[in-house]
Amino acid sequence: MKTMGGSYHNLAALAAAQFSDARQATFRSPLGQGQQSGSTLSLDSNSGRNRLIIVSNVLPIRAKRLSDGWDFEWDEDALVAQAKEGIPDEFEVVYVGSLSVDVDIMEEEEVSMQLKKLYNCAPVFISSDVKQKYYKGFCKQQLWPLFHYVLPMAPSSAGRFNSEFWQAYVKANKAFMEKVVEECSSDTEYIWIHDYHLLVLPSLLRKRFNKIRCGLFLHSPFPSSEIFRTFPKREELLRSMLNADLIGFHTFDYARHFLSCTSRMLGLEHETLRGSISIEYYGRNVGIKIMPTGVNPQRLLEGFSWPEFKWRRGELMSQFEGRQVLVGVDDLDVFKGIELKLQAFERLLEEHPEYRGKVVLVQITNAPRSTGKELVELHEAIRALVASINGRWSGPGYEPVCYLERHVPLHERIAFYTIADVAVVTATRDGMNLVPYEYVVCRQGPPGLADDSMRQSMLVVSEFVGCSPSLSGAIRVNPWSIDAVSDAMYSALKTSPEHRRLRHDKHWKYVSEHTVAFWAASYVQDLARSTKQHVAMKCYGLGLGLDTFRLVALDANFKKLDDQPLLAAYRSTQRRLLLLDYDGTLIPHRNITAAPGPAVLDILAALTADPANEVWVISGRSQQELGGWFKDVPGVGLAAEHGFFIKPPGRPGWHSRFPLADHSWQAMVMPILKQYCECTDGSHIEVKASALVWHYGDADPDFGNWQAKELLDHLEDVLSNRPIEVISGNTIVEAKPQGVSKGSLVELICKRDPVVTGEVAPHHPGSTSLAAGVVGSGPVWAASPSPAAAAAAGADSHPAAGAATVTSMQDLPPGFGAAAMAARSLGQQRQPATAAAGGGGGGGLASPTAQQQQMQIDQAGSGQLVQSPQDQQQERAAPRDLTGVAVDFVLAVGDDRSDEDMFTAIEQYADTPRHPAEVFACVVGQKPSKAKFYVNDVNEVLDLLAKMGGVTLPPRNSSFTS
Repeated sequence: MKTMGGSYHNLAALAAAQFSDARQATFRSPLGQGQQSGSTLSLDSNSGRNRLIIVSNVLPIRAKRLSDGWDFEWDEDALVAQAKEGIPDEFEVVYVGSLSVDVDIMEEEEVSMQLKKLYNCAPVFISSDVKQKYYKGFCKQQLWPLFHYVLPMAPSSAGRFNSEFWQAYVKANKAFMEKVVEECSSDTEYIWIHDYHLLVLPSLLRKRFNKIRCGLFLHSPFPSSEIFRTFPKREELLRSMLNADLIGFHTFDYARHFLSCTSRMLGLEHETLRGSISIEYYGRNVGIKIMPTGVNPQRLLEGFSWPEFKWRRGELMSQFEGRQVLVGVDDLDVFKGIELKLQAFERLLEEHPEYRGKVVLVQITNAPRSTGKELVELHEAIRALVASINGRWSGPGYEPVCYLERHVPLHERIAFYTIADVAVVTATRDGMNLVPYEYVVCRQGPPGLADDSMRQSMLVVSEFVGCSPSLSGAIRVNPWSIDAVSDAMYSALKTSPEHRRLRHDKHWKYVSEHTVAFWAASYVQDLARSTKQHVAMKCYGLGLGLDTFRLVALDANFKKLDDQPLLAAYRSTQRRLLLLDYDGTLIPHRNITAAPGPAVLDILAALTADPANEVWVISGRSQQELGGWFKDVPGVGLAAEHGFFIKPPGRPGWHSRFPLADHSWQAMVMPILKQYCECTDGSHIEVKASALVWHYGDADPDFGNWQAKELLDHLEDVLSNRPIEVISGNTIVEAKPQGVSKGSLVELICKRDPVVTGEVAPHHPGSTSLAAGVVGSGPVWAASPSPAAAAAAGADSHPAAGAATVTSMQDLPPGFGAAAMAARSLGQQRQPATAAAGGGGGGGLASPTAQQQQMQIDQAGSGQLVQSPQDQQQERAAPRDLTGVAVDFVLAVGDDRSDEDMFTAIEQYADTPRHPAEVFACVVGQKPSKAKFYVNDVNEVLDLLAKMGGVTLPPRNSSFTS
């Protein structure tokens, strides 16, 4: 049951008429802070505090069953409990988790109310059968080995995937989700999920609350992609983790493995910006935080004043007087390397007889958290090693190994740390391991109580634990090498007191600053920063299962394009500009044929028949394809290769926007691309007239990314002095002339550049582009004015004496013409163009004739430039005099990344003082975009355009979009 306050207990309080009392009731928390009860704060909507719900597998509560009820005690040593000290006061902290003991179903409600009142904890009750399969089965037998790089190779291995355990895992996570939902008072609460037990919880919460501010911190290692990809439910776990807003890892290695998994299995690439790492996932930026946890030094230092500590420390000092002590504290687990530590210690005694009787290894072994055949074998092997070492080297009053296989309370653990000369950690794989941190704090001691002889320490730490990178003064070892660990023990014992003190001071400085409170404060701060825009997001979920569900986040102003306002604006305006993408906009991406159907051609013909309309189709396809498909719609403007080649509306000839661009760079770039293509399996080269593109989408993701970064740097270095830009896209690296994009073309169209729009002929004095005369500043066509303009100016329409007639590509300026550029890209040599001087042409080219005004590459690819008399007649009849009438309606429709530049251009134009009355930027499909509107698919685009053009479309099952 859920009330407006979000909690069943609030309703219970109301029913009991305890509202006014509950609002003012306070209690003394076990941390010594006066707090309001959880139900009270849920009801207080004006408290002004944010709620942070910390979700962990087990609550930081010690529970004991008494004859007359339950006894609960706050566990101050639990990590999530200590984290509370670092959480800002603006947050009310609520804990959600299970209890370590089973509670009878008849007592669940009473226990819940008691824990809520005393500790602001909301317990999750799971049946013993589900808990056994969820925790002992799936978590400890399958996820735990997998995350520690162990594969279940034996057919009888308990680590083999078990669908029944997986179902129990999902069921348990659902129970946690229901409790979190019960505690939430709004859909923008802060949720902090801990560890691998609850990896599918983010997806379950996202389904209920799209805007939930969810963080996930993994306290275990994360395996490499080669290990993780073997798991049958890999996508479910990855996608669910990505439904969090901030994912935390202890080390960069674990984060790197996660990023590799998302890249290889989901095709997602990460970005780095100002020291932070993020993954763009359906409109949300999922942050990746790398930060090891810490300890609470104050808690350990307080133990020095406890009587039981003083008594136990005195006892230990007497027991080990005159001997050096090595200490190890581990759980009984196959990954802790206890047997490796014992073998190394045995080797130390074998190779250094002088230490026999003078050094002791104290091994504290906590009870195992899981069961299995491997643990039984490990237990037997450890006991056998202890017996063997003690049997060989024991003497009167001396036992080399002091093995404690029991729970050691905190005061006794502190006592062992204070008398130990060296702490040894030999885990073969561990998430963090805070034993070295605790040891350093205890060797430091509280001010005034510890002497200088105690404030020195040595650490022997496995290089495979999370704390290893932060302990730069420790002796790092490969625990699998018995000799290396033995030598490290010997070196630690032989280190002089001065060096021990220097290493200790270095470690104490780090541990005292990077506490658990510092870790929690930093994480919560980053979570708040990364989710500050959640309130403004427009979200919706797609998919049902854990492997398919994803949350799409969009801008709050992003909405579906409504036909009626658009059509009303269309009919009330005088001059309209329609900018249309081709693939994915006018035809589906997976169309049987790439050519437009009759319906598309009919719609464009109807739209262009209206003299108030200017229609452009802007595509990445070649001019041959677009020119062939739309030859029967002469009124449509065409832009090929993202605007490198254009054919203005009503004009028959294709022109390059950058005819003077020098494409000799392609001869330099092609050998480089070929080299990378040979070295990168799965890559290939795409040759365009305007660009060269290296594709690596089918290559190994990691190797492809490395090669792409190297190629990007290589090409930028080679082309640094040329007007060429090298860009990195979605699994591509592309080299192209500067300024070639849909956005730059649309910007010129919106600014009504007369040459681009075809309103005046090239080289007309009214063309500002000609005055610039540089690559990237606008279209610079090597052609004469149109016949009408030439007649008005009194120009001679016949060739000048001695003028060179351009008839083939060898006669063109460098870089002009698609075939020439394609040939140049393949490394073929081309002779430079020559032109006769004189005739009034002030440059390398003589003034061309009217017959040479519109040069067009033959569709057969021969390289000859032709123009028929019919084309010249169409050109003379084509111009429509709309000079002086401002564009007051703009519609831009596209579907991919290249169209985002187009949307940006028209939005910037709309922000100018003389902006058009109506601007509609529309993306096809509900996805993150710079456009403000969307339509669902190609059919809706065609329906909309048909209404604008007054065209009746055939039934939907027709083949016009098939």
